[in-house]
Amino acid sequence: MPTLPREQPEPSPAELHKARRMAQSFGTDAQRYDQARPAYPDALVTRIVAGSPGPEVLDVGCGTGIAARQFQAAGCAVLGVEPDERMAEFAQAHGLQVEVATFEAWQPAGRTFDTVIAAQSWHWVDPVAGAVKAARILRPDGRLAIFGHVYEPPAEVADPFAAAYPRVMPDSPFSNQPARRPLDTYQAGYAKLAEAIRQTERFKEPEQWRFDWERHYTRDQWLELLPTTGGLTQLPPDKTADILDAVGAAIDSIGGRFTMLYTTLATTAVRAGAS
Repeated sequence: MPTLPREQPEPSPAELHKARRMAQSFGTDAQRYDQARPAYPDALVTRIVAGSPGPEVLDVGCGTGIAARQFQAAGCAVLGVEPDERMAEFAQAHGLQVEVATFEAWQPAGRTFDTVIAAQSWHWVDPVAGAVKAARILRPDGRLAIFGHVYEPPAEVADPFAAAYPRVMPDSPFSNQPARRPLDTYQAGYAKLAEAIRQTERFKEPEQWRFDWERHYTRDQWLELLPTTGGLTQLPPDKTADILDAVGAAIDSIGGRFTMLYTTLATTAVRAGAS
């Protein structure tokens, strides 16, 4: 599941270390991540591009380039910023220009952009400081667009995962999470992003967008995606295998496939006035 934006007060150094370790764990198998993770709705990409003053896009936390390649296909010139060298190298090998840095440390060197996007990555960025920096590098009427997927497998698939995780990793913070979390929880997180953008006083009123869609998964396709999610990227291989066996058996019991209902949420705002 996507991680919600962090709450105030500011996290401790130990919490920041854990968050950074989690963020960097996604590059462990960049190829699997790129192949298994879903792309973003075409309607979302089209709407962002149509509402931006030009084609130059900065992709914050671009990862392997899933979103960036979609914006390239829509006619944009995309520069990625990615702190994980393994993810950046994968994206570069697939035709993307990427600079290795966190967004906070990245130096624009006088460059400006028509659009700043963050696809499933803004929760690693300070929401207010990040929005301020985005405003500085956006051209007049440039757009900041923060978006990500919310997805919950059906109960027949989610419940066995929720049962297996605490059995395999009882001390993990993920062990205490419910099998399914309501969409309202994630919508509230994106509403908080809108409030953080308002606090900068650098943007026009933020908008909330929602795109509902679905995707069909076979057993093997879902078991390929699961190890790329935050709950599993840091587990030892034997622990991961135990969880995948439990989930795989559950999917087999319902015919070897299922339909996932996805919602892609976005918080987006246009830069107001001159910087």
